[in-house]
Amino acid sequence: MTALLRYQLDLLVRSQRWLPPVILYAAYLGIGVQSGQPVLDSLGFTAGGLLPVAAWLVRICVTGEPDAARACAAAARGPARAHLAALLTALLAAAALGVVATSVVTLISAPADNGHQIRVPLLKAGAAGLPATLACALIGAAVGALTNRPVLRSTGRAVPAMLLGALLSVVLTGSPAQAAVSGLVTGSRTGRITVPLLPLAAALVLAAAAFATAARLSSRRSP
Repeated sequence: MTALLRYQLDLLVRSQRWLPPVILYAAYLGIGVQSGQPVLDSLGFTAGGLLPVAAWLVRICVTGEPDAARACAAAARGPARAHLAALLTALLAAAALGVVATSVVTLISAPADNGHQIRVPLLKAGAAGLPATLACALIGAAVGALTNRPVLRSTGRAVPAMLLGALLSVVLTGSPAQAAVSGLVTGSRTGRITVPLLPLAAALVLAAAAFATAARLSSRRSP
């Protein structure tokens, strides 16, 4: 699996197809997060914006490999393992991006609630923002896994389904991503920091199930 991950990471980096989602995410943060804003609000904004980026990175990883190369990797290591490596590569890339964004946003934000009346320690806020960001990365990757090949092969179906799934995952009550983000926003109103461990655990379970489903389907359907 390590060799497959290195192979997929090399494909991702060399393709430069990661540039559009990363640039768009940077622009999203540049517009929505300003220095001196309440830290928990800014971290919620950062986490929520990562979800569609993670789904986009999954699409890049599972569709960027030429058919012949995909067939060779599947023959050598098995189609399920090859597909799982692509999904994990996208997730790791999204998580790394989220860690960097969370760190930067924490450093430039104000250590206060949204009324600037209660002090919110930056270190504790960052410790709450990081699990929320990772939860959004996991849910975004799960959405990407279930709305791209081998589940949906047609671009005309996959892209709208992916965008709709990403949107619903951010706004629908009951979604681990929505719970993680709303916890930060609520904490910004009250000045209380809640680490979203339960949403993170739920997101991990859902992502694992989505990855297993997509990998299993890849072994049943031809490239």
